[in-house]
Amino acid sequence: MKHALMAALIGTSTLLASGTAFAQAKPEDVIKYRKSVYTVAAWHMRPLGAMVKGQMPFDQAVFLKNAETVANMASVAPEAFAAGSDKGAETRAKPEIWSDAAGFKKVMDNFQAESAKLVQVAKTAKDVDAVRGQFASLGKACAACHDNYRTK
Repeated sequence: MKHALMAALIGTSTLLASGTAFAQAKPEDVIKYRKSVYTVAAWHMRPLGAMVKGQMPFDQAVFLKNAETVANMASVAPEAFAAGSDKGAETRAKPEIWSDAAGFKKVMDNFQAESAKLVQVAKTAKDVDAVRGQFASLGKACAACHDNYRTK
């Protein structure tokens, strides 16, 4: 499944890599890309959360690797909300993403900033206590988007 997710993400990101490709992309393709981005991000959030909760031992290298992947997904996430991708295949994106573009940009910018900060903290973390606070901040950034711009 991991390989299928990465193949879908890579294939769709290639299609969407340029501005003209975005303009020509079908809404279903943008939605597929969006779902892939967030599936990959969620996949890598799981071990981070498990370490922070004490459900698995803290491993700085593993934590950093997963934090970097989340930050990478955060950096491409805004591309996954191209105009017109509120229609088409099933999506949980609320219309407010497009009607409140400034508010949505603010939460996306925060998601990117908090995930980047987690990477920086993880680079020098000696134990789970060093990353716990920033992981919580990233969780709040995720929740802000889920609460306001995603249907349950």
